Amino acid sequence: MIIQPRPLGPSAAAHERVYRTLRTRIMHGEIGPGQALTLRGIGKDFEVSMTPAREAVRRLVAEGALSLSSSGRVSTPELSNERIEELATLRALLEPELASRALPRAHFALIERLETINNGVSQMVARHDASGYIRMNLEFHRTLYLRAQAPAILAMTETVWLQLGPTMAALYGRLNRTEPPHHHRLILAALKAGDDPGLRLAVRGDATQGLRMLKG
Repeated sequence: MIIQPRPLGPSAAAHERVYRTLRTRIMHGEIGPGQALTLRGIGKDFEVSMTPAREAVRRLVAEGALSLSSSGRVSTPELSNERIEELATLRALLEPELASRALPRAHFALIERLETINNGVSQMVARHDASGYIRMNLEFHRTLYLRAQAPAILAMTETVWLQLGPTMAALYGRLNRTEPPHHHRLILAALKAGDDPGLRLAVRGDATQGLRMLKG
């Protein structure tokens, strides 16, 4: 007998929609660092009651995507240099491992797809679109890492991206970059060559370069 999953009730479905949309906005840096959010404002934006708004915020606070002060103020995090350093270390540990696990399944079609995404990254750089840049950059990395078939490591990595989103967008908005990430070309070359050490090195460099600029 096949057991069908129970459909989500209206409140649960609303909460999931609010959670996923807010999570994506934060990860892509569409909400700036230290920006305050209110349950009433979230409810109004998503046309939902306070209950799904509160549940979505609770989950995002647990993931580190939002901060909750002792007074009950909810905001996106403003990262200290120490916190940036910690998150850089996590990325440098997790992402080369994901890339290495993906390498045996990095066939021509995947590399071609990554090259197309990287062209999109270049377009966002040319437009000086900070949020678009982050969105396309994360798509480049996620597309590769999905081939690792390591969902637990990827979930941890996405939590790091989530905490960095607002701060990264603020950084790229200030940097006025004119070229796409150099390390993406190195990643693509290592994938084509089947070069595991080179791939790990390129991914580690890409993961930490932006964070070093953040601190500067």
